[in-house]
Amino acid sequence: MTLEPWLRQRVSTAEVARLATVRPDGRPHLVPITFALEGDELVTVVDQKPKSTSRLQRLRNVEANPAVSILFDGYDEDWSRLWWARADGRARIVVSGPEHGAAVGALTRRYRQYRHDPPRGPALLVAIGRWTTWSSSGGQA
Repeated sequence: MTLEPWLRQRVSTAEVARLATVRPDGRPHLVPITFALEGDELVTVVDQKPKSTSRLQRLRNVEANPAVSILFDGYDEDWSRLWWARADGRARIVVSGPEHGAAVGALTRRYRQYRHDPPRGPALLVAIGRWTTWSSSGGQA
């Protein structure tokens, strides 16, 4: 799904997003993620920040059900500037190869924190099928 330029610009200003997946028992699971937009796909890679396990729930969820939602938002003390955008799509896990390398490269370019220690874990590549947006101004998110 082609992303409108105004929406790409807005989403690209978000430093973090929230990834929603569905647990095998049907309960939702939500985590903050770093991300990059690569064409019409969103990529995120598991990094080295401390985690309770290397077998992350989000990865198990995607293995069982690839349907995901990603929420981006912009908060401002001036509530006339509030906005959010949600991308609904299907995720797949990539652990090596050119697609993994491209995802790591995209995140390394976007986040200076990764330049000295690029993420090394599995990548989630999300093919976005639908965008939903809202802004307090009533115009483009």
